[in-house]
Amino acid sequence: MKYHATVASLAQDWSDNIATREVIEHRANFWTDPRALNPDRGAGEVIAVRWDRDAAKLVDWWKGSPAHDAMLRDPRFNVIGVGITFTDGNWQTTPNRYTMWGVVNLFGYSTLPAGTVSSPGGSTAPKPPTPPAASLCDPIARHQPPTLNLANAAIRSAGDLVAVDPYGTLRDYPALGGGKFGAARTVGKGFTGAKELFVADWDRDGVFDVVAQQLDGRLLVYPGLVGGGFKPAVQLGGTGWQNMTMAVGTWCGSNRLPQVLATNSTGQLFFYRNLGLQAIGAASSLGMTVPARRLAMVDYDADGLQDLLAVESNGYLRLYRGSGLPAPKAETRPVVGTGWTDYSGLRSLRDVTALNSTGIAGLTADGKVEYWDLGSGKLSTFTTVATGWGGLKLAQ
Repeated sequence: MKYHATVASLAQDWSDNIATREVIEHRANFWTDPRALNPDRGAGEVIAVRWDRDAAKLVDWWKGSPAHDAMLRDPRFNVIGVGITFTDGNWQTTPNRYTMWGVVNLFGYSTLPAGTVSSPGGSTAPKPPTPPAASLCDPIARHQPPTLNLANAAIRSAGDLVAVDPYGTLRDYPALGGGKFGAARTVGKGFTGAKELFVADWDRDGVFDVVAQQLDGRLLVYPGLVGGGFKPAVQLGGTGWQNMTMAVGTWCGSNRLPQVLATNSTGQLFFYRNLGLQAIGAASSLGMTVPARRLAMVDYDADGLQDLLAVESNGYLRLYRGSGLPAPKAETRPVVGTGWTDYSGLRSLRDVTALNSTGIAGLTADGKVEYWDLGSGKLSTFTTVATGWGGLKLAQ
């Protein structure tokens, strides 16, 4: 983690702001501020307050909160800015005026901004750079999704296993932690005619949705409801999708909306931009061929960017590392596994074995779900996490 004075000025400004107003709240769209220096690998913010002005305990509180600690440890972030504000409050007479307010902004950059240093004291605040040229990865809007209680939602977490049976009944197997999953919950019906299903928060409203690649050529999204179930399907694509091999995930480093990567019958790789709950963006050729019978998107090497895994007809699992931009990194594509044609579906999962853990699950022909942990930045030995899935299709 590095330090930048300009980023620190952003954090300090907000710390002063909330201390003056005596309100604990996050700054909306803080990553769009020029002082954020155009992060392209994500952004985060943590806030804490204290009565005793003990900075070490402020940090301990963040570390003791699983959600805050996960943000501080997010591998995407490599530059930090810290703002601390002291006031004359006391808990007896000014119960909302804490004596110490702390704000930390964290940003991820593919290339560190000029003026970045290892620690405070050696950086001056340069003029913010000119915004980068427009990219297919640019989001249609930047906003922070709400943090919702998903206890009643159809899909409760990014670690849940989701499957559909031959009658179109959608089942959710909730992640329980420690590599365990709960009993199946019926969470939807009418999911018939699908070649593949994908789980993603497509519209980034804080609730997981289901994207359906239909055998009749349509591409649909079923927006999830926080109270359970799904809204009626919205058509993203009209024709031709039955011939594509596709993956859905947060491919772009600077855009947390899920995007689509897909290959056609000749293996040409295309990028499709997410435009929200309307027709998906036009196909953009990435100028490369990916011979694959199945694709999966996951942060394989734990660098904070999604990577593409391609299952080839010979069973090889080949890695195409993400760059945060539409095209994968230009490098040698290593084979990271063999025998992967045994899987009829692959799903990227988070928080299955531990908070912020990453892995990939595969459904075998004999109805077993095998989970591969990627905590070390490479495939480990799989564990069988479910059996009796014969006849089910694993949502990816």
